[in-house]
Amino acid sequence: MTTHPPLPHIEFDGRPATGEDLRIPALYGFGHFTALQVRDGRARGLGLHLARLDAANRELFELPVDGDRVRELIRHALDGAGRRDASVRVNGYLPPGATRTTLMVTVREPAVMPAGARSLMSVPYTRTAPHLKRPGEFGQTYYGILARRAGFDEALLTAPGQVVAEGAITNIGFWDGASVVWPDAPALAGITMTLLARGLERDGRPSVRRPVTLEGPDGVGRYRAAFVCNSQGVAPVRRIDGTGFTVDEEMMRDLDAVYGSAPEEAV
Repeated sequence: MTTHPPLPHIEFDGRPATGEDLRIPALYGFGHFTALQVRDGRARGLGLHLARLDAANRELFELPVDGDRVRELIRHALDGAGRRDASVRVNGYLPPGATRTTLMVTVREPAVMPAGARSLMSVPYTRTAPHLKRPGEFGQTYYGILARRAGFDEALLTAPGQVVAEGAITNIGFWDGASVVWPDAPALAGITMTLLARGLERDGRPSVRRPVTLEGPDGVGRYRAAFVCNSQGVAPVRRIDGTGFTVDEEMMRDLDAVYGSAPEEAV
């Protein structure tokens, strides 16, 4: 018997979504969002999520987003869904004629990073304005589907010259035996990536940004290990295309500890 996950609970500006509300993302998808994991009403990096929403909204719509309003809407949606643990997404839209940003809060089942090391298939694609987290990215979805059809877990986005940028739904980092290396290429500064970089620096082990390519002197093969991260957590990488990586258990324990030490904030 096939089981399906429960339908998400969706609210617009603090009220249950109506058919008219859902026309906004369906017909006018220009906007931005952030995604976070909430546990017992708390989330790591909440302040960073609020800052992301405000900065993106100012850039796209020239309007601020009040962090207290966002927190109130998240709390209301969690209560409406009857959840303390959840995957939460907050989308910002400015429908035609509107003078205030519409905030859509979606509450789903909590999620964690899939178990096991990940495999990545490189694809020749980078996102427009990659510093913004936006819904409806056709390219990411398209190449993600192709990667899974080819037996990989995720697509790895690359710029011209085989320059590694980011995973389709993750950031990627590498381990050279001394430092965590983030690819120096246009990519979204993920919240988990930011928390890891800050935590490593607090521990006296600052990470670095460096050009990473698929092949050549800066190629992925020069690194001892690799990992991906997003709001669901951190996972090791076992291969990129035909290049294999050994899972560095010590590195993964360190990264898990750094991420776990990031303070949780009440929504």
